[in-house]
Amino acid sequence: MGTIIYIAGIVLSVLAVLDILKKPISTSGKIITSILVLLTSWIGLAVYYFYAKDHLTEWFK
Repeated sequence: MGTIIYIAGIVLSVLAVLDILKKPISTSGKIITSILVLLTSWIGLAVYYFYAKDHLTEWFK
């Protein structure tokens, strides 16, 4: 059961990073956001998908 949760976390993290890289923001913003999502695991994924996804372009113009 734990392995499934671990693999799901990896897949969702990769999808989040790919989504971040497609956004029209600065390169430094992409790097910072990607690192934060990868380092904070499930909490970072939740914050990204529920809040930050819609606000990234405003934060990193």
